[in-house]
Amino acid sequence: MDRLVADVFGFHALQLGLPELDGLRHNRMPHRWLALDAAYQGWVAPPEVMPSPFPTQGPTAEPFQGAPLSLRCDFEALPFPSNSLDLVVLPHALELARDPHDTLREVERVLMPEGRVVIAGFNPASLWGLWQRMGHWGVQSATVLPQGEFIAYWRLRDWLRLLDLEVEAGCFGCYRPMVQGETWWQRLSWMEAAGDRWWPVLGAVYFVVAVKRARGVRLIGKVKKARMPASAAPAVVAQRHQRCGAVKNAQKDVNG
Repeated sequence: MDRLVADVFGFHALQLGLPELDGLRHNRMPHRWLALDAAYQGWVAPPEVMPSPFPTQGPTAEPFQGAPLSLRCDFEALPFPSNSLDLVVLPHALELARDPHDTLREVERVLMPEGRVVIAGFNPASLWGLWQRMGHWGVQSATVLPQGEFIAYWRLRDWLRLLDLEVEAGCFGCYRPMVQGETWWQRLSWMEAAGDRWWPVLGAVYFVVAVKRARGVRLIGKVKKARMPASAAPAVVAQRHQRCGAVKNAQKDVNG
């Protein structure tokens, strides 16, 4: 998450849910918010300190000091105007949202053109997804996410495509099964390199980065200019009868 949001520039960034994970700590934007819904009623917000827009100078630069400003709202009705945010981070927010479709539609509304959304989710086609289904089948203490449901990676890509959010990057990770002991977790570390090489789409966690594209009207081909017809010159009409009469009178004068 730190690597994906570090090079996204702008002025306004928002994280939806999961306050235990500071997904914007390595982002350089001066205005950052953390939005929490009704599922986080018991969570106590840290001191509301405006984050610094610049990182610590030096080769060992640390994350930005200060936490994002926290606010309470529904993910389906964010208190931001349309086309106002440069970055939105969703760490497992869609799985915990009441309506993931409305949440994603609201994210598309508040994003600026060429703004980015970073989504982290659990992969149902993984060992962790199997553990989640075992919990639904009645196995005690076998549920990864008791209050939510996993969303498939390709299903999420279809949702983004319908909202004109172009997928820019996607990756998988965490190929080890769920274990409670630290010893077994370290013993299975070889599965990370093997999974990334041999079964990359079976990682327990995936990341998706999408960009909001603004479709504009563009004329194709040459524009034909309508030519106005040239105005006709007024016709000169000779007064033949008057001229003939004048010539006859002049001849009479000469003869007389």
